[in-house]
Amino acid sequence: MQTTTPIPWLAACLLLVCACAHAGQNDDSAEPQVPALHALYVPAQGWAYRDASGQLTGVTVEILRAFAAWLADQHALEPELVFEAESDWSAFYARVRDGSGALFGLGNVTITDQRAEELAFSPPYLYNVAVLIAPSAAATSVQPADMGTHFAGLSALAFAETLHEQRLRSLARTYWPSMPIDRARSNDEIVAAVSAGTHFAYLDAYNYYRAREQGKSVERHPAFDDPGEAFGIIMPLDNPWREDLERFFMADGGLLESDWYAALLADHLGPGVAQLLAPAQ
Repeated sequence: MQTTTPIPWLAACLLLVCACAHAGQNDDSAEPQVPALHALYVPAQGWAYRDASGQLTGVTVEILRAFAAWLADQHALEPELVFEAESDWSAFYARVRDGSGALFGLGNVTITDQRAEELAFSPPYLYNVAVLIAPSAAATSVQPADMGTHFAGLSALAFAETLHEQRLRSLARTYWPSMPIDRARSNDEIVAAVSAGTHFAYLDAYNYYRAREQGKSVERHPAFDDPGEAFGIIMPLDNPWREDLERFFMADGGLLESDWYAALLADHLGPGVAQLLAPAQ
């Protein structure tokens, strides 16, 4: 009996059927894709820090962990949450702004219209008061119009490209055109310089009260208080979880109105600071 060789198109069809069957078996047995949430954070006591046992914790860290747990419950998935420290605030901001996907930034970033054009914000997780501090040896109750006289011999100090720097430059334009302005890389550096008697600076209220609790020689000048800032978690504009994060903040009557949130602030910032920064009702 004479055998024949399968015609080429038939052989090709058989190969295609086998390949599709094999791919179907892989799809049926594949595990569901688990989302990974990447969080950049600026180390800051009370907000994102290592406790005595070396564990990462803090107000913003625990808020994001609570969101991951809420997300798991809503979508029947257990997202992987990966934290990465970025000590340089400007680099931190740029990395989130220029990033993509499920990236979150924890760095007490003030919500502004200008920033909202280049990245996404969560709803506010804190309402801040910015205060101007100077060495305790300086004159007390200084008014803006007199700062050039009372702070003579001191230099201003601020994080680069922050609202604190903008505040100082606005004061310089209005009241003290020759004001010297230096730049710092951390809140600890600012507090140390002011306490040493060489600088004055804007600081978030919770950092001022923490410095006072630690016995630092710094004094607040209430005439310069700037209330009403709102801090948010930042994200790239294409973050796929931004709408879920907003729903998480609004769930069960609102995150900021919850007993859990009040206890979180008190545990990590102290009862006094928590009361000062409690959201307006």
